[in-house]
Amino acid sequence: MKRNKKIVSTLVVTSIMGSMVVACSTPAAPAPAADTKAPASTAPAGAATTYPIKTDKTLSYWSELTGNLVGIKSTHQDVPFFAEWQKKTGVPLKFIAPPTNQAKEALNVMLASGDLPDMIEYNFFKDFPGGPEKAIKDGYILKLNDLIDKNAPNLKKYLKEHPEIDKMVKTDNGSYYSFPFIRGDDLLMVYQGPIVRQDWLDELGIPLPETIDDWTAMLKAFKEKKGATAPFTVSSKPRVFNEFNVGHFMGAYGVTRDFYMEGGTIKFGPAEKGYKDWLALFRGWYEQGLLDKNIATVDAKAFDANIVSGASGATVANTGGGIGKWQPLIEAKDPKAKLVAAPQPVLKKGDMPKFGQRDLPFSINGGMVAITATSKNAELAVKLLDYGYSEEGNKFFNFGQEGVSYTMVNGVPTYTDLLMKNPDKLAPAQTIASYTRANYSGPFVQDKGYITQYLALQSQKDALPIWSKTDMAKYQMPPVTPTPEESSEFSKIMTDVNTLVDEMTLKIILGAEPVDAFEKYTEKLKSVKLDRAIEIQKAALDRYNKR
Repeated sequence: MKRNKKIVSTLVVTSIMGSMVVACSTPAAPAPAADTKAPASTAPAGAATTYPIKTDKTLSYWSELTGNLVGIKSTHQDVPFFAEWQKKTGVPLKFIAPPTNQAKEALNVMLASGDLPDMIEYNFFKDFPGGPEKAIKDGYILKLNDLIDKNAPNLKKYLKEHPEIDKMVKTDNGSYYSFPFIRGDDLLMVYQGPIVRQDWLDELGIPLPETIDDWTAMLKAFKEKKGATAPFTVSSKPRVFNEFNVGHFMGAYGVTRDFYMEGGTIKFGPAEKGYKDWLALFRGWYEQGLLDKNIATVDAKAFDANIVSGASGATVANTGGGIGKWQPLIEAKDPKAKLVAAPQPVLKKGDMPKFGQRDLPFSINGGMVAITATSKNAELAVKLLDYGYSEEGNKFFNFGQEGVSYTMVNGVPTYTDLLMKNPDKLAPAQTIASYTRANYSGPFVQDKGYITQYLALQSQKDALPIWSKTDMAKYQMPPVTPTPEESSEFSKIMTDVNTLVDEMTLKIILGAEPVDAFEKYTEKLKSVKLDRAIEIQKAALDRYNKR
């Protein structure tokens, strides 16, 4: 018990720091060369589990209730998906849910108690200090290699057919530690980019912007001719320019706000000259009134208000939480109002954008399920979780119950009106989360058929191919994992680095310091050991490449 108390103390102190490490150390990886669609069939005859399983055991499952269901369902047992999952697999489940938005804290308390469930749905890659190998070493979760070999033929088959994903879902030591959430198509990996008011462009006779110069001219027109008081706005919570790590706009100058690879070298964007060029651009926009004057403090409420009121005509946001959320609101005020995606800007028309948002096929943001080291039912838990990677399970996780949440139309699983035009006026995000796991991850392979239906607006559907046209895959690092010792050192370094980057970004853009102060900050970045952080990344990358 004394050992557990010491460990949980470390967890509490470093949980925030650990999440910052991954934000900086694990940008999206290149898409695998192989097709990443769901498996066409279950494992070979004789090896597959027959569902429903006959068992008198009840397994315990710890998981946070998705935000899409908060206020609609109070427990997992009330959710149709989880009730049906138990029926289809034959495995009774007892659900344990932490309080909303308190998963880390609740996990720490649970680990300290030593009273663990059979399964924990938690991000051991990103949010556990020291990573999954540390969680295995500390006796919290199992190394799953043997269990997967013997009891998870569907997942094993999928990973064998997709070696690049197989490489992502295990540690440098070759340990499988969870049943992963996998994005099964390129279309599912891109969901964010620049958004503009198409109706304003049409009214002003301006084409969709492609270059930085196009953007500057467009924003000036929005300010002068449409009365926009904050022509360009973005979210700055919890961090200023919160969505810009992937290189929005600064990608035109060849950098991101994170680590990336170029010519065999790992680089950190804010230490490169291109970042200074981007700072100069946004400083100019701010001085001309083209950038939201409150850019340093824009939270979710202010962000929504800017777009819906017409104070802003351009931003960076998601297909669902951006276009999907705002379009009906602005249309209610003006039937002609229309939000559309714009390509990532470049300096020269016709150039391919270098960077843009792109997720991993193996999602490091959640949905993975580990089996605890204290579970007396590990084999049964593995068989339960393997269901999501079978043909039948894949359809269930993505589309739910046939005849209830989907019907087959011309051979394609198609969501019913219960989900898309809910009689109780629930949003599709809420109904899909009630009957499937397609829109919030889990132990399965996500199907692109979900996103093509979920994005109900044509402008949303059009956004994905527009935002996908980048060379991001050439420069992104794979999901590297520093050792526990490296992770601790990296955390401390990046806390100082990110503080400096945020300070530099705001002061220069807001005019508190000249653009030439950039050189002073890059010297400071050296003094807080950025070079050592890059060394740690390089060592982790070398190990990853040997997996």
